[in-house]
Amino acid sequence: MDSKDTYMPAFDEPPGTNLAGIPIKGLQLPTPYISSGRPFDDSCAKYIKDTLNASRAYVIASRSLTQNTNELDKLVATIGKDKVVGVRKGITPHSPWSEILSITAECRAADIDCLVTLGAGSITDAAKLIVLCLANAITTPKELARYSLETTDPPDEVKQPKITLICIPTSLSGGEYFSLAGGTDDAMNHKHGFLHSGMGVKLIILDPELCLTTPAYHWLSTGVRGIDHCVEALCSLDATTESDADAKKGLKGLVVGLLKCKDDEAGVDVQARSMCQDAVRYAMGNVRRGIPMGGSHAIGHQLGPLGVPHGITSCIMCPAVMKYNIKYGTSNPEIVRRQDKVKEILWAETDVAKTLEAAGLSRGANDLGDLLDAIIRALGLPRTLTELNISKDKISALAERSLSDFWAKTNPVPLLEASQVQEILEAVL
Repeated sequence: MDSKDTYMPAFDEPPGTNLAGIPIKGLQLPTPYISSGRPFDDSCAKYIKDTLNASRAYVIASRSLTQNTNELDKLVATIGKDKVVGVRKGITPHSPWSEILSITAECRAADIDCLVTLGAGSITDAAKLIVLCLANAITTPKELARYSLETTDPPDEVKQPKITLICIPTSLSGGEYFSLAGGTDDAMNHKHGFLHSGMGVKLIILDPELCLTTPAYHWLSTGVRGIDHCVEALCSLDATTESDADAKKGLKGLVVGLLKCKDDEAGVDVQARSMCQDAVRYAMGNVRRGIPMGGSHAIGHQLGPLGVPHGITSCIMCPAVMKYNIKYGTSNPEIVRRQDKVKEILWAETDVAKTLEAAGLSRGANDLGDLLDAIIRALGLPRTLTELNISKDKISALAERSLSDFWAKTNPVPLLEASQVQEILEAVL
């Protein structure tokens, strides 16, 4: 890296000891570095050549970015075609195990020494699992299942990934900042979490100009995913003074930045995109810190395998879970106080207040769910399961699956019965 770059650790502090509700004492989770200030392709090629001294890179790229732009070709050319030994264009949302294992086999055959992602969301999750599979000679779904957080038959030893993972995000989902990965068992249509020592991204390359190529719907919806991280962190009963400060910064940056991006019809506002990218680091810092998320994330993890993208799950679930929590949590003054705190943050921002007033809302008269609903609608994003063709007959099974998620129990009003989740889901049909 040279003087044109900002190259720094993404976080100043080590991860928490109870990450995502999972005790992680003894796990070695890497801190990713951030590179910014140079074109993404130059930064990536320079790191591969000068820092890694790598010569056999495999690239996983967003399907839409590949089809609609020449950014993948630019990246491959800058790295050097002789140094790129494989390319995969696109991953099915929520990272199916079959695709993870297919790419793993290609990477193993090519003897790669570096894995690069150009895109975000499911691509990032898949990549984190691919390097785990490579390190542990995982070739089948049955073998992969043993490494899941839900397994009852864990392996005797888990080898740490050796392949360096570089992520160039083009959305705001934020998975590149966090070691936890999610992948979907195709046979059961069930999403599992994975977290082991050494998992995670080594370098995150931020380029807001590249993100001008991201379709508005995807950019805005993944930004709502970041809002969800901030809101559930601020509402968590395990929040701290430090986590509140970061979540507040992330929430303000994302909501204001996303509204600016929505107004940017010409798609040229690099500063607004940069504002959103900066805010994501604060949003994800709290997940890494160990502040547990709640029902929106728990239900969203299982809504995803039904074909709902990460960001859209938050558009649907976050307002609904906030309404559920305030309905059943009024006897707990801390639940009320924390939701009021989030409302104050939103009303304090002039552009956000204008959006809320335009939706007919007023201070003191509307709950947090109403405010989030108005913001998401102002961004032009869906708010009901019906809009996503999720029918009522899917609700019962979805509610049951959601209870197995590690964040169901850490909701401010713990989700312990399927009937609770069913009530939340039926409110957004």
